[in-house]
Amino acid sequence: MSSPTNHTLVNPLPPVVVALFLVILGVEAMFFLGTRGLVGGPTAVGWRSAAIQDYGYNADVLHWMLQNNIWPLEHLKRFVTFPFIHGTFTHALFAGVMLLALGKFVGEVFAQWAVIVLFILSGAIGALGFTLFAGAQPWLIGAFPGVYGLIGGFTYLMWLKLGQMGEQQYRAFTLIGVLMLLQLIFGLLFGANSTWIADVTGFAAGFILSVFLAPGGWRRIHQRIRRN
Repeated sequence: MSSPTNHTLVNPLPPVVVALFLVILGVEAMFFLGTRGLVGGPTAVGWRSAAIQDYGYNADVLHWMLQNNIWPLEHLKRFVTFPFIHGTFTHALFAGVMLLALGKFVGEVFAQWAVIVLFILSGAIGALGFTLFAGAQPWLIGAFPGVYGLIGGFTYLMWLKLGQMGEQQYRAFTLIGVLMLLQLIFGLLFGANSTWIADVTGFAAGFILSVFLAPGGWRRIHQRIRRN
């Protein structure tokens, strides 16, 4: 008589995705408790604003570093820390949900280290793209540029899958097309801002980085080089 096999109804989330989500959740919990006077005393009410000033990305700061050729760590860290600071709880909630959804799909294919590299580098490159067109809005916060990098990874995997199935590969870009349409609609209804530039740049960075980070990526590149 064979022994019963346990099957989970829901596949567990990749640990690195859970870790990224918990960092975002932990930061928001600290802000929440601070604004209600449960931790930190009277000064805790301003923790969110202080965190944005100290850890948010600012395009003007990068311009200053480029002009003066000075690269202090306190400003370079902003490329890594800004995705974990959000303007509101709702902002963090939407970013966190998308992180879990896209991170689960990508994390089931990519190595754990590749997921975090994809998220962080896409966010940092998104910030650079934002710098070029930031205009009067120099501040950038939130996980969306990194999340859009994961969307780029998802799109790359779908692009490969559709190619293997002999189907039209342009369909892989359906998700980013829908999201950009929603961005446009919300911008028309509630006013646009330049942070969408960071999202689009993060997506493009994620797609390109996935060529190298996806399993077998280097092998496919070498094969193409040999064929050429």
